[in-house]
Amino acid sequence: MGEEYRARIFKSGNSLALRLPKALGLKEGAEVVLREERRGFSVEPVDSEETIGGDWIGALPWLKPIPPEDRELETRELDWDMRKLRRDD
Repeated sequence: MGEEYRARIFKSGNSLALRLPKALGLKEGAEVVLREERRGFSVEPVDSEETIGGDWIGALPWLKPIPPEDRELETRELDWDMRKLRRDD
């Protein structure tokens, strides 16, 4: 097992919060999974691959990522003439 850290739970607005030590190597905004276990809790970082598509992706098991070879886009020339883009002309 790794290092052991102690922390205090504090009130943050209407919630309780736990400040995690910087030594854990987590970045601000990192997503973690908190699990209630028989004798306590465990906290694990979420794999970045797991978060692609958000939480709703698991609700669509038939949805699969598009393979790179099928990600071909047609190239086309765009006309960026601003006079044509204005609505008030």
